[in-house]
Amino acid sequence: MKLPTPLRASHVWKLVGLAGAMGVAATGVLVARGERQRRAYSPDEIRSVLHERYTQAYAKQSEQEVLELEPAPNAVRRRIEKLFRRRN
Repeated sequence: MKLPTPLRASHVWKLVGLAGAMGVAATGVLVARGERQRRAYSPDEIRSVLHERYTQAYAKQSEQEVLELEPAPNAVRRRIEKLFRRRN
């Protein structure tokens, strides 16, 4: 019966490098999947979820059950758009 030969140092480092490359590839796959899931939402859906989270957090802080958001006046929105246009 023949005993297996012990691993040489070069073989060990090759295995470590291969394991590292596999880890990087697996991480890339997970990041790509997460990015695809994030991009599946429309901007309106994201905005509504963020508004909902904000109202819940504000209600908890001010100890209120429900807080209604008022839409921002168009004048404020136009001012903000002007500022961004000037900077570009």
